[in-house]
Amino acid sequence: MAISHILGFPRIGPYRELKKAQEDYWAQKIDQETLLQAGQAICKNSWEIQRSKGLDFVTVGDFSFYDHVLDTALMLGVVPARFRHLNHQHAIDLAFHMARGYMPGSQDVKACALKKWFNTNYHYIVPEIEPTTTFQLADTQLFDQVMQAQALGYHVKPVLLGPLTFLSLAKVQGLKKLDCCQQIIEVYRQILTRLKALNVKWVQIDEPILCQDLTPEWQAAFKQVYAQITIPDLNLLLTTYFGDLGENIDLVSTLPVAGLHVDLTQQTLMHYSRFPTDKVLSCGIIHGRNVWRADLRRLYQELRQAQEKWQEKLWISTSCSLLHTPVDLTQETALPTELKAWLAFAVQKVEEVACLATALTGGLSHVNAAFEDSDNRAKTRQSSAHIHQAAVKDRVASLTESMFSRQHPFTERARKQKQKFKLPLLPTTTIGSFPQTQHIRHLRHEFKAGNIAQEIYDHAIELEIQTAISLQEEVDLDVLVHGEAERSDMVEYFAEYLTGFALTQNGWVQGYGSRCVKPPIIYGDVSRKRPMTVRWSLYAQSQTDKPMKGMLTGPVTFVCWSFVRDDQPIATTATQIALALRDEINDLEANGIEMIQMDEPAFREGLPLRHHDWQAYLDWAIKAFRLATCGVKDSTQIHTHMCYSEFNDVIESIAALDPDVITLESSRSPKELLKIFEQFAYPNDIGPGVYDVHSPRIPTIEEIVDSLKQTATVIPVEKLWVNPDCGLKTRDWEEVKVALSHMVAAAKILRGDQRE
Repeated sequence: MAISHILGFPRIGPYRELKKAQEDYWAQKIDQETLLQAGQAICKNSWEIQRSKGLDFVTVGDFSFYDHVLDTALMLGVVPARFRHLNHQHAIDLAFHMARGYMPGSQDVKACALKKWFNTNYHYIVPEIEPTTTFQLADTQLFDQVMQAQALGYHVKPVLLGPLTFLSLAKVQGLKKLDCCQQIIEVYRQILTRLKALNVKWVQIDEPILCQDLTPEWQAAFKQVYAQITIPDLNLLLTTYFGDLGENIDLVSTLPVAGLHVDLTQQTLMHYSRFPTDKVLSCGIIHGRNVWRADLRRLYQELRQAQEKWQEKLWISTSCSLLHTPVDLTQETALPTELKAWLAFAVQKVEEVACLATALTGGLSHVNAAFEDSDNRAKTRQSSAHIHQAAVKDRVASLTESMFSRQHPFTERARKQKQKFKLPLLPTTTIGSFPQTQHIRHLRHEFKAGNIAQEIYDHAIELEIQTAISLQEEVDLDVLVHGEAERSDMVEYFAEYLTGFALTQNGWVQGYGSRCVKPPIIYGDVSRKRPMTVRWSLYAQSQTDKPMKGMLTGPVTFVCWSFVRDDQPIATTATQIALALRDEINDLEANGIEMIQMDEPAFREGLPLRHHDWQAYLDWAIKAFRLATCGVKDSTQIHTHMCYSEFNDVIESIAALDPDVITLESSRSPKELLKIFEQFAYPNDIGPGVYDVHSPRIPTIEEIVDSLKQTATVIPVEKLWVNPDCGLKTRDWEEVKVALSHMVAAAKILRGDQRE
């Protein structure tokens, strides 16, 4: 009998119910009880989907009102000192305060840092372990969810973030991370003991760092920790994902756990042949991060071989949590019929897991119709005429080396650009987007629904651009942007202008907190249908005498933030997108837009978990960026932006991109960024973010002055730009005006200091 389960289900709700409840609560439109009820309703719906589709376990504890890493920190009592004195009546308010730096009725406090969850576009809240931190069991949310699910009759499998992955993600002050092991062991034993008392039989304990390169000290820590947290008669399913175990397979084979989950989208079952057959092997064979339907017959044949070895110890699952996929394909009514037939969202992936388990348990006769349907869908996709474009393939094949380099080195380009733009010391700018108000969103919705004529919509967008430019000129920014009022998302917007892309109606996934994104689907060869940004950039430039940046999204971010096709190498898809962007950049330059920002916030995110795989990724990622940006004159200034990354891992590769100016998120982790530039002399201009746009908290002038002074001790002031750490679309106009005024004032103070 093959056991079926998943590692987690989307927590936003089928219609983004969580987002609405969160934002209503923050705006004080609903009370705490209403918020909690919304969360319970989402959980119940998720549990019922899993049971009704035939899974053997219902996964519990995967829901969070903001972030599961933050929830783990609260459960372990890991709360920074700056939050401990605040009076929070419920843990949920403390969580929101730590994540946002602000809660109504309480004082502003610097929020905890946001970082990317391994190589995904999900952001987690970074735990902060201080010398005064005392680990203790401090929150009951997990146990509450288990009891709620049990009361409804569900066979539960709670999920916990593993202790060593938690420590690896944390920011630790005054001691080494592994020095915390004994304290964290004691709390995990308490957690597991309490779960056992609730009659739980299996606990999923997530340790994705096992798919990374581990030092001998961390390998030893796994043996130490798991030898001590294991509770008699409670089965631990050690869960890994986002990569392969590599040499760590020998380590996990010796750990006292009852089972191991592996990501089989990264490596075949053959790699795990050494894993003991007296332990459960959970096969993550249904892709948890992409939206393509599985080839059930092919996967069944692979699993049958494993079943001969592990027999009743073989489990079937998704590769990772379905947090990274949209909820339900049945909500999509506008996708082309042919394309929709190739797709599976979270609900459909649950069905695929259950179908494979049924086939292994009862034989193919029980799933014959489903397998035949899978065969037909795979065959249709393989032979579809909508996927391939000969002209695109020919263009990729004809690339030359000269297309990947600027005409001259940065030093010569910088001299020409200085003469052209005549910017002051410490030039001020923003990252690109301005507030996306309810009015703007309603306007776009009505236009797409056909309720507003093109000329009326265009005029409305022009008025929004005028508003953005007026504010920027009022606060006296040096380099302006048009504000991106016409853009729903920094990837989705461009997808409408490119072949090979499809957009969904409700394909939302959580980015962080209440922030949801709707990734496009790349299903075929990519080319530009028509100019994408020229019209609005030209209009914006006509409204001001100051330099106007053209704003684009880079090819690496396109493939990382889309559901990318899986029938060709991702590098090939990125190259096709780079060529389309090259055409757009050349058109912007030809029309007088000679300061162009092409953002790559996903550049670090796309890095594989294993060091030996890095260079292959960096080779194509760097080439894609340079292919898009290197077709311009020396006097045209290329900018890029990156955020929420461990920049020290890739700083030399970032330099190899060779943008004239790079802006980086750094406001929540300024010291870490400065350390990087103490060790590496970045050759081009740089703008470390001086304030946090993901918090409603407005920085003071003094704070920004201090930040810039600290930065100037490491980065030459003549290379420094002054900017927020990311786009401003999630803020409101009043916040933006005050914050940018403070930023400009701080830059002027430092200019005065430099003149003195």
